[in-house]
Amino acid sequence: MNNSRLNTIAAASMLLCGLSFVATGSAWAANAQALPAGVVKGPSVEGITEYRLPNGLKVLLFPDASKPTITVNVTYLVGSRHENYGETGMAHLLEHMMFKGSPKNRSIPQEFSNRGMEFNGTTSFDRTNYYEVFQASQDNLKWALDMEADRMVHSFVARKDLDSEMTVVRNEYESGENSPFSVLLKRMHSVAYDWHSYGRSTIGNRSDIENVGIKNLQDFYHTYYQPDNAVLLVAGKFDPAQTLAWIGKSFGKIPKPKRKLPPFWTVEPTQDGERMFTVRRKGDVQIVMLGYKVPGALQADSDALSFMSEILGDTPTGRLHKALVESGKAAQVFSFGETGYAPGLQLIGAVVKAGQPLEPVRDALIDTVESFAKTPPTEEEMERTRRNFANSIEKSLNDPQRVGVALSEEISLGDWRLLFEGRDKLPTITSRQVADVAARYLKRDNRVVGEFIPEDNPQRADIPPAPAVEEVMKDFKGKDTVLTSEVFDPSQDNVNARTEIKDIGGLKVALLPKKNRGEAVSVSLQLHWGDEKNLFNRFIEMNAANEMLMRGTSKYTREQLADAFSRLKISGNLYNFETTGPNLDEALRLVAHVLREASFPAAEFEQLRQQWIVGLEASRSEPQVLASEALAKHFNHYPKGDIRNTMSLDDQLAALKALKLEDVKAFHDQYYGADHGELAIVGDFDKAAISKTIAESFGGWNSKVAYAKVLRTNQDKAPLQVNLNAPDKENGFYAAQMDLDLNVNDADYPLLDLANYIFGDGGLKSRLMDRIRQKDGLSYGGGSNLQPGEEDRAGGFAINAIAAPQNLKKLEAAVRDELERVRKDGFTEAELAGAKSGLLQQRVQNRTKDNVLAAGWTRNLYLGRTYSWSKEYEAKLKAATLEQVNAAFRKYIDPAKLSVAIAGDQAKAGAASRKP
Repeated sequence: MNNSRLNTIAAASMLLCGLSFVATGSAWAANAQALPAGVVKGPSVEGITEYRLPNGLKVLLFPDASKPTITVNVTYLVGSRHENYGETGMAHLLEHMMFKGSPKNRSIPQEFSNRGMEFNGTTSFDRTNYYEVFQASQDNLKWALDMEADRMVHSFVARKDLDSEMTVVRNEYESGENSPFSVLLKRMHSVAYDWHSYGRSTIGNRSDIENVGIKNLQDFYHTYYQPDNAVLLVAGKFDPAQTLAWIGKSFGKIPKPKRKLPPFWTVEPTQDGERMFTVRRKGDVQIVMLGYKVPGALQADSDALSFMSEILGDTPTGRLHKALVESGKAAQVFSFGETGYAPGLQLIGAVVKAGQPLEPVRDALIDTVESFAKTPPTEEEMERTRRNFANSIEKSLNDPQRVGVALSEEISLGDWRLLFEGRDKLPTITSRQVADVAARYLKRDNRVVGEFIPEDNPQRADIPPAPAVEEVMKDFKGKDTVLTSEVFDPSQDNVNARTEIKDIGGLKVALLPKKNRGEAVSVSLQLHWGDEKNLFNRFIEMNAANEMLMRGTSKYTREQLADAFSRLKISGNLYNFETTGPNLDEALRLVAHVLREASFPAAEFEQLRQQWIVGLEASRSEPQVLASEALAKHFNHYPKGDIRNTMSLDDQLAALKALKLEDVKAFHDQYYGADHGELAIVGDFDKAAISKTIAESFGGWNSKVAYAKVLRTNQDKAPLQVNLNAPDKENGFYAAQMDLDLNVNDADYPLLDLANYIFGDGGLKSRLMDRIRQKDGLSYGGGSNLQPGEEDRAGGFAINAIAAPQNLKKLEAAVRDELERVRKDGFTEAELAGAKSGLLQQRVQNRTKDNVLAAGWTRNLYLGRTYSWSKEYEAKLKAATLEQVNAAFRKYIDPAKLSVAIAGDQAKAGAASRKP
């Protein structure tokens, strides 16, 4: 691979320029003659003329009578980047297989030898090419053309050949593994790229080389080795007209393929921080290598980067040589680029004698490279670089095979004339351009540092192959234990009938024993304390006290507590957990002990406080946090300190930094108690025994402060519209909200519940998701939420969705459009029937889950009701008519009253809006 068109010229393509001025008159004669049927003449540049056959093959003819040789080169636009999972190295392996023959050419290497031809093939990320260089003769040329046409579509690509050639390619792989530089370069690719296939070495992975299927190889061959995916070049002493006629007969008879080439859409994301890796193997030399992501060869910066690379890496005039070699820090330096159609890598490094300190060399290398832009190239450096490229152009045509290789790189970029376009730009590249590209790409967060450190005994962890599943299972004998459970009817009537409700101390208790598989039990506990006045300014203390409970008690350390919960099979938290019947007694006593006798260790408190602070700080720039906080601030009408006040992130941080352990302890001592609360247990347990446990564990434990329910109210607010900046975030967040005067017992609530399900709460087929995901493709996730008041009338309606910053405006428009569409046209009978079915089935399914059933009971007990309320509510859902549902939605949901907060990277959004 090469860094740009200029490097292509310097490395391989000077032949073109040198011979273009001695092209014979036969080229003009060919152009003047009639072309073979269907052949179309294309552009000509400095002696090279392009033709295209009806089957899509491009032909480049470069007649030159100055030497009695001919080069035939075929470039296929396929390389290692086109390989799939498990197929790495396949493009290169296929290159080897193409010399194994075809029905008409069973011994291609022997024929090469008989004709004295120089030949080879090469594979890179983007292309594969094959060339022959031979004594000019009609017989040699016609044979070479016929052979290349034949193996284009008729190569054997046979199993027997793969078996033998695989070991040859594997040995080539093994040879590379002996080279510290090759190994380090391979690792550099894999570490530098997250997703793009440039991150996979062209040689491939050993196991893929050894195991790739012949069918995979054949499919790859038949897909890419076709005339519409190839360019044929003939250069040297030949008759253009006769040669074009031969090409028409040999290649022209290949039909144009009907298949479409697979698209390649992977784009490597911007690197977001420096990366480092180390290779430790046996060796006699150390290497430090830097890799920087740079633009592809077609991008404007590519040529200036070639100048930068030459100025840095040339020996003996380059900056790296002077800084590292002449100072004695390194034995050798290098700088070269690897790019193709996609962004690639600029690779810069130093070779260091084994045993010498590597860190000073690494630091000096980074400093020299990343300070390049601060000292723009001198005119002497620029002129030397131009001269070096120009001298290479003048001299390189002495090796005819380079024509094919050089043009192959340009062909893989889309147009062979890029070679000349790049050469002609040499005089226009300025020192300022070179310094600017260095500043853009040679920077810390775009850097990958790799080190090769020789070590006689590397500490590797070889992972053996897994045994066959038959081997693993051969001695397995299943247990005879059968876990049983009863068939439980989840109807509300049965739930009520099966549940015993009683008061135990200050707790309202619901006990629902049922036979469960594995003797499973679910527990739900709610405790209430404090009132509007005595909870003032206690929000942070209240939450800190709760978070500290599991960090130690009078009997247990944090670790011992975790072990005790595990021993009793307790999963969940103190207020909602699952265990088993045999463990329930101890589990309840342990939970009560934790709630009553938390010890609040000082070290754990400080750890919690710091974790809390770090978590809040980390969320500061998150789009969802920004938008949600803006809406919370807008709708808040309670004074600071009120327990209903929504604290801002800054207020929470300030309170946390001022929080003292003694205040948290005092809150626990004064407020905690079980004189106001609800407890529900559902599952495999004994009611009488557990009733006694509850009384002994929670009885007599009372809060020292007054308790009263704290109700909420809504307050009229003018709609808010705010756009918040969330820099460097790939995703954005849309949040909309409005207050509703709504209680759970209102006649309109079931109607709105159905409407909300249809609009945005019913999953992917809701109106909202159908629009923003299925139809417009703007969002991965979104939905709406309806929240009624239960003991007050402080209800609300909200819509949330994520989208890329550049799509947030479209998302907002789509949401409003869907809201207006519902208000104008309403929902349909089919949608209402689906909503009823979905909601009712969800509710039944929830009652089959013991943890949901238990939580439902604690909520019902708090509100003074049973599951009869649920039965009545479902009857209202069933009875709702379409007219009622549409009327309720129009009555309550007004898009003009929605407050909207949108958070996203405004620079990305702005850039998207400026695109034509």
